[in-house]
Amino acid sequence: MTDLALILIGALLVNNFVLAQFLGLCPFMGVTRRYEPALAMALATAFVLTTAAAVSFVLHHAVLVPLSLEYLRIVAFIVAIAGVVQLTERVMRASHPLLHEVLGIYLPLITSNCAVLAVALLAVGESLSFLETLVFALGAAGGFSLVMVLFAALRERLEHASVPEPFRGVPVALVTAGILSLGFMGFAGLGG
Repeated sequence: MTDLALILIGALLVNNFVLAQFLGLCPFMGVTRRYEPALAMALATAFVLTTAAAVSFVLHHAVLVPLSLEYLRIVAFIVAIAGVVQLTERVMRASHPLLHEVLGIYLPLITSNCAVLAVALLAVGESLSFLETLVFALGAAGGFSLVMVLFAALRERLEHASVPEPFRGVPVALVTAGILSLGFMGFAGLGG
């Protein structure tokens, strides 16, 4: 049980995919201008990330390994991730059309989000069990969501702050992301 807790905390805080491993930066910078789209993108990515990790685990252990096709792992995982994203997009379009419109191009871009692929590849590469893979994916999804929501809230506050003209927009966002990353480095002592 402590192993699962360490996996969860490690993926959530210590080795956060956005702030420690610098993966998933496209939605991190692109969707975090407003809180609501950032939260929606974080939840959609969290769902896709967790589902894709589970599907990739099953695909790897039930198809690729028995057929000695491990060398097709990346291609197979990308296809699985694309399928999960398409399913998510169709469900979102049918159930929440306004949210689907707000997310726009960023929803299909989850397919190419390197954090989603990284979670699947790292889980298989570290020989995690199915339960450990799910916990790892949930931790990574939670860490991604936490960072997206925190950064969106910070960017909304910075819009109303008196920031010098040359630093407005992307420059202050990048400086803020760097400071947030330094803050998350404080979690590096956990679990060790």
